[in-house]
Amino acid sequence: MRKPSTLPPPATRVFLSFSLPIIGGVVLQMLVSLLVGAPANLLPDDQNGSALLLAGAGAVSLLLGLRWYGLSDLGLRGGRPLYAGIGFATLGWIVYFVARVVVLSSQDFLISPGFGRVFIYLFLFEAFSLQLWTFGLLFRSVADWRGPLTAAVSSGLLFGAVGFVFFEESFIADLNSFFFFLAWGPYYGLIRLRTGGILGPVIVQAMQSLTTWHILLPEARPLPDELHTLYAVTATFFLIFIWRLWPKEEADYRV
Repeated sequence: MRKPSTLPPPATRVFLSFSLPIIGGVVLQMLVSLLVGAPANLLPDDQNGSALLLAGAGAVSLLLGLRWYGLSDLGLRGGRPLYAGIGFATLGWIVYFVARVVVLSSQDFLISPGFGRVFIYLFLFEAFSLQLWTFGLLFRSVADWRGPLTAAVSSGLLFGAVGFVFFEESFIADLNSFFFFLAWGPYYGLIRLRTGGILGPVIVQAMQSLTTWHILLPEARPLPDELHTLYAVTATFFLIFIWRLWPKEEADYRV
């Protein structure tokens, strides 16, 4: 990490950490569209546009984060932070998967077509790129400006808002769905705060979406009432996990 005296002021870093990854994603999408057109068959369904936006945001976040903080301060840590992050995030995965099995009817355990491309998209773009931006770069910048707890909540809210727009789990755009994503984000934000790493939640997030929607296939597009129940049950448990992870003292912070 560079010395604080050589870094931009904390408020400036927060502004740049929020805005430059967005600009990077938009620019990358425009460049690819102009130079090569739509990269057909690269990713499943219509996810190429989302992938380019998230990849651009992740790439800019990595460049800025390495310049300002370094890999460790971005949360790219192995060892105990990795294993602890996997443990905490797996609790949410289990709840989400069990609620999915109970609430929605399924075609047994069938693997969707394009399984490999689906996993690449989920892991590299929805999980790694987005978390590198929100819980890596933005979290670290806000922590320097307004403290680690504010960083965990604010970066989590951004994660949830982006997920509401781009994630496959967002089948319907209503308040119930939005509440689910806004609970999911701070839950992961507090995992980042308590463990000091993002790699555990990155792995679990990709596996959670993969197993829930691409190995256990729904019989048809889920009905709104079923989705409302799924979102409500899962979000309630996420709030319980947030309550349990909420730090009691500064010694609980792992920035």
